[in-house]
Amino acid sequence: MKKAAFFTILMVCMLLAGCSSGETKTKTDSNSSKEESSTFTYESEQGPVEVPKEPKRIVALTNGPNVISLEGKLVGIDEWTEMNPLFTDKLKDVEVVGDDQLEKIIELDPDLIIAGSQTKNLDKMEEIAPTVAFTWGKLNYIDQQIEIGKLLNKEKEAKEWADDFQERAATIGEKIRKKIGDDATVSVIETGQKELYVFGNNYARGSEILYQAMKLNMPDAVKDNALETGIHVISPEAVGDFTGDYLVLSKNPDVDNSFMETDTWKNIPAVKNGHVIEINSKESTYSDPVTLEHLLKAFEDGFLEK
Repeated sequence: MKKAAFFTILMVCMLLAGCSSGETKTKTDSNSSKEESSTFTYESEQGPVEVPKEPKRIVALTNGPNVISLEGKLVGIDEWTEMNPLFTDKLKDVEVVGDDQLEKIIELDPDLIIAGSQTKNLDKMEEIAPTVAFTWGKLNYIDQQIEIGKLLNKEKEAKEWADDFQERAATIGEKIRKKIGDDATVSVIETGQKELYVFGNNYARGSEILYQAMKLNMPDAVKDNALETGIHVISPEAVGDFTGDYLVLSKNPDVDNSFMETDTWKNIPAVKNGHVIEINSKESTYSDPVTLEHLLKAFEDGFLEK
């Protein structure tokens, strides 16, 4: 009798132990699965990089505006983005950091670093956190946004914006061409310290919107000198040779713009006809959604409300 009771108790203990072991294994498997699913492999220019699906502490040495547009959680940003008035309110409590400030980057404890392919210390950054580098100009402005969307696990949102923006820009472009004429030309020129810059169709300042999305015409002189290189330097005296029927002037408020008081400037047909649309160069040096939406509104008002 006692022997039977002993075996009964032994069997119950073994059964309980088995259940307990099964529960522990299930919990372990569950935790392991959760850890595995918290990252994914992003195919970067340099090769596959294991990155977090939901990065919480991003250091963006490049492409910061693209990250901002997708509400990425930034802890570090480059100085040029920080100085841009369009992003001031979006960068509170975000530290300015450069590629030579490795100690500061370590202190920020990033779980993702975004950089340029020419950024210094890339190999050292890879030891701090998963690092993805992009080559400037390799992707057009739409594909670059979608690529950042893929990296941040927000490809759907990036594509939805891209499709919607291109459709809206094309519609506004049709209205502009109807008003100014299908043959009218448009130039994009920026003021510098002692020179001016003429832009092709892929060098920010709204050039992608005007020439790619809206399909407005470029003057022959701009085609010959800036279309392939993206940018061409000219003197203030030569600005009239590169100005189309309409001029988008990216005006830098920090430089000497007194050339705009000269007869050379005042006698340019686009200036005399009131066909100059001014934008702030500090707000136009990127081609991310925040900047593009800002400039699309500026162009819609500038061309259609005059």
